[in-house]
Amino acid sequence: MSLKQKLQSATSILGGGAVLFVGINIANGNEKFYRDFVMPVFRWVDPERAHVLAVKAAAWGLVPRSKYKDPPILHCKAMGLEFTNPLGMAAGFDKHAEAMNGLLKTGFGFVEVGSVTPEPQEGNPKPRVFRLTEDKAIINRYGFNSVGHDVVHQRLKERQKKAAHLPQDQRGIIGVNLGKNKTSPSAVQDYVDGVKKLGCFGDYLVINVSSPNTPGLRAMQGRQQLAELIEQVVATRDLLPCTPKPPVLVKIAPDLTQADKEDIAAVVMGKKGSVEGIIVTNTTITRPESLEGKHKGETGGLSGVPLKDMSTATVSDMYRLTNGKMTIVGVGGVSSGQDAYEKIKAGASLVQLYTAFAYEGPPLPSKIKRELEDLLKKDGFSSVSEAVGADHR
Repeated sequence: MSLKQKLQSATSILGGGAVLFVGINIANGNEKFYRDFVMPVFRWVDPERAHVLAVKAAAWGLVPRSKYKDPPILHCKAMGLEFTNPLGMAAGFDKHAEAMNGLLKTGFGFVEVGSVTPEPQEGNPKPRVFRLTEDKAIINRYGFNSVGHDVVHQRLKERQKKAAHLPQDQRGIIGVNLGKNKTSPSAVQDYVDGVKKLGCFGDYLVINVSSPNTPGLRAMQGRQQLAELIEQVVATRDLLPCTPKPPVLVKIAPDLTQADKEDIAAVVMGKKGSVEGIIVTNTTITRPESLEGKHKGETGGLSGVPLKDMSTATVSDMYRLTNGKMTIVGVGGVSSGQDAYEKIKAGASLVQLYTAFAYEGPPLPSKIKRELEDLLKKDGFSSVSEAVGADHR
């Protein structure tokens, strides 16, 4: 029996845990082994169970430590924060703040946890996650499943205490993505409560008003609603009993009209000094005709390769509409250094991924960073920051 067959057999018996505990140890960061054996076998497991197991593996440190040392060319500064590299794990993977250290260990420069809701909630009924393997994509309709503020607060507090003893370049940056409860009578109050409870325990905060899986949430991207929300969130942030105050970012959808984008740009620029950035973008509710996966008709947000060009175009639009004066985090379809580089040249100071990690595993961050380093040097840039918005010049 081949090694792949053994892993498949163990997977069927142990529900996927064997791939993590055996496969990861055997792979030890080898990209080819992950690509050809571990990840294909892992995809035999139900996608939500695979997600949970992957989070647990990272939480327990059962992931290989990246051997790639971030070079100075990848160091960057944004929103007053120092990043050893511009590549981050997007919100949605580590929803409950369990796997932060493990993810940083694989080479991410920052990790965004959440979305976190004030009260615990189960989210939408299962099944709610679907692989579109042929498209290197995922459709999810999790619906903000969350353990709630109290549990995440305790985990962030413990992590912050331990990180204080590490050298600055080993601490990593932790963002906290805030959401609302499905049946909450006041969405604004949910975000305000999130700032109060978690604001001093993250390096930055994200107002997520763009998930397609919570009824009415995306309506908060409207000009008046967003302005009112930002005003109250920032006022609460400014009263936090910690220094420095965490930067506030807004996460937007890719499914926006030109007028929507102009309104959002006007609001965040009007609040400049209080809103430090925009995360571009969340998942899409559109379905490109090119999709081949059998689950392409499922409702929810589509992420991965089919989102890449739409996301990059929105990065470019928002960079132009904000005159290059607002930090943009580009996310959507990033699976290579070239993908990251395209978002950076379109106007992103930082880049996030999630879906590609689900397909390629822990070696991916180092692979992307090596490729990005080579691309920057090839084009004569001495830093990531120099390349930001290069397509507009």
